[in-house]
Amino acid sequence: MADKANPMKELIVEKLVLNICVGESGDKLTRAAKVLESLSGQKVVKSKARYTLRGFGIRRNEEIACSVVIRGEKALEILERGLKVKEYELKHANFSATGNFGFGITEHIDLGLKYDPNTGIYGMDFYIVMGRKGYRVSRKKIKTGTVGNNHRISKEETKAWFVQKFEGLLSE
Repeated sequence: MADKANPMKELIVEKLVLNICVGESGDKLTRAAKVLESLSGQKVVKSKARYTLRGFGIRRNEEIACSVVIRGEKALEILERGLKVKEYELKHANFSATGNFGFGITEHIDLGLKYDPNTGIYGMDFYIVMGRKGYRVSRKKIKTGTVGNNHRISKEETKAWFVQKFEGLLSE
């Protein structure tokens, strides 16, 4: 009976965040948003610059990036395609202390999307937020609880999950 794994301890992908930062508003940002929309099939959210940076030529509150949050089976499928581009190899620095991880790709056409000369080629960031069953107690509005130290996700647990689930490689 002790050899059965605790189902509450299983790691799950809570969400996958795809981000394309173009650095300028206008037509380039609109085309990047179309790329994310075609990849995810969801509505894209545009992000604004927090402050003016004259060196980069961006102004405060100017839309400079777009992102989309994907959950469920679709998140795992797109994550699989992203990791295939990276050849299932991530660095130790890609993993955060809270058990989440992220990586970037340089060309969106590597994910299986058709190249369109009008759109161009965009790189994008993948960020994966890991979770466990029972994490909702810390986020609910009424009777909010805390997640104990034994139930929190560590960097090592996520690395082990990545190696086991995707047969991935960890490099320096």
